Amino acid sequence: MDRPPLERMLEFGIYADDVEGTAAFYERVLGFRRLVSDRRLVALDVEGSGVLLVFERGASTEPIDTPNGVLPPHDGQGDPHFAFAVPAGALETWEAWLATHGVEIESTMDWDRGGRSLYFRDPEGHLLELVTPGTWRTY
Repeated sequence: MDRPPLERMLEFGIYADDVEGTAAFYERVLGFRRLVSDRRLVALDVEGSGVLLVFERGASTEPIDTPNGVLPPHDGQGDPHFAFAVPAGALETWEAWLATHGVEIESTMDWDRGGRSLYFRDPEGHLLELVTPGTWRTY
């Protein structure tokens, strides 16, 4: 049997003590649009191709019954890393944009395949990366 097809990563979740403040960072700095919010999470549109879920840390550790089914428990600790793809010539513009929002660049990388990465953190300490083509064999 062949593996069924996958299309792309649809959503990814991070956990925050200050959900509203963290969501506001992504809205203000990265321009993500709010899709849904409730007492334990904010869902943000990532350029029409994915969803960033900002969960309140510790608020989803029990199953949640909904009219549509049960959401399994989940939670997370630590400082996860995730990356957003950007066009090849966009990193300098991003550096200037981040500076106008008081976001410190933690590191930059020049990859063997010609790609470049820029690293910074959100208010909760999550490591974000803006990455250009030429970083991976697949990108």
